[in-house]
Order: sequence, then structure tokens, then C-alpha cells
Amino acid sequence: MPTMPIQIIRVLLIEDHAVVRAGLRLLIESRQNLKVVGEAANHADALALAAREQPDIILLDLDLGAESGVELLPGLRSVAGQARVLVLTGVRDDQGHRLAIRRGARGLVLKEQAPEVLLKAITKVHAGEVWLERAMLASLLDELAVGETRPVNAEAARIAMLTEREREVIALVGEGLKNKQIGHRLSITETTVGHHLTSIFAKLGVESRLEMVLFAHRHNITKRAR
Repeated sequence: MPTMPIQIIRVLLIEDHAVVRAGLRLLIESRQNLKVVGEAANHADALALAAREQPDIILLDLDLGAESGVELLPGLRSVAGQARVLVLTGVRDDQGHRLAIRRGARGLVLKEQAPEVLLKAITKVHAGEVWLERAMLASLLDELAVGETRPVNAEAARIAMLTEREREVIALVGEGLKNKQIGHRLSITETTVGHHLTSIFAKLGVESRLEMVLFAHRHNITKRAR
């Protein structure tokens, strides 16, 4: 039987230390299915490379010297909407980590962890999963469930504004599908999927795909698309 071609996961590195980037490239490309397609040390280069290369995974350090990786996240999502951002950080800053996830990062790996953890996280995030320590995931769930969320009646009103198609999009995002895959499943264009997500974010008052999925599961509003 003919062998199936290997799916290459294309990775963009955003890290301000050249020696660290070199080590990350060697580590990542030690796996046959992983390829580094670019390296950046600052916001301008990162946005230009992300727009040009359209990577599958963006590996982002939150500390870029004089610049903040967290502040870069909205721009990355804008120029490379299909990419999934995985944060790599050497700083234990719970507030900063939560903010990165709320702004769209799909996972977080601490630099103190074993190299195999990073490689596994890249693969899992690319497959549509979220890569977070249990304590952080629990903290995010608590944060969304209490204090800073809207009153129940206000949330119910927001949920009521969702169309059936928007519920289907939410369900497919929850399954880990990218916009192109969602469009194929629902027989709509990738651009239309993006418009639906923009509408959903506005209606629910969320800022990222992860926050949207957590909100949807908390309120049991997802509907599996056929």
C-alpha cells in the first residue's frame, strides 16, 4: 500500500534571543513533521513574517525585550487568522498568562519544562486542543464563571441573539476545526465563517476562540453540525 504523505506543521518562532531561537529551531526540526518557516525578534518582523508565511503554529515568547508578546497577539490574529498561537515563556506571571489566553493564545509552555513537552504541545495545539496546566485552566473557568462575567439575565439575552448557524460554528470550533474546515463542513466560504465568528464574539462579548468555547460549554449552547 502507498504510504500517506506526512503532514508538515509549519512553525513561526517569535523570540528576541538569537541563541534561544537557534536552539528552538534545532529542537523543532528534529521531528520529521515540524518545520520552522521563519524567525522574528520584534513586533514588526513578526507581523510581516506571519502575514507572508501563514504558519500553522506561532511560538511566541511573551517577553520580547522592550516589547510585549501579549500586545502582539491581536495583530498576529489579524494577519494570520488560521495560525494557532502557543506561548513559550520563562516567567511565571499568572495574570499575564491569563491575558494571553484571553487574547487568543491556544496554549502555554514554561521554558523550565522538558523539550518533549514543547513538541507535544505544538502537535496538540495544531490538532485543535488547548495546552494549559490544570491549575491555569481551572483558574480561567473560575474567572469566566464568576465576578467579571455579566449577570445571568444579560448572558441569556446575548445567547438568544445567536442564530442556528452561529451555534453550528461554535460547535465546530469546539471540535478544533479551522475556519477552512468549518466552511467545508457547512458548505460556506472561509470568509463567511470569519464573519460569523466576528458576529459571535460581539454578541457574546468574548475576545478569543477559547473564551467563546468555554462560554458555550458553560451555558450548554453548542449544537453539533451535521
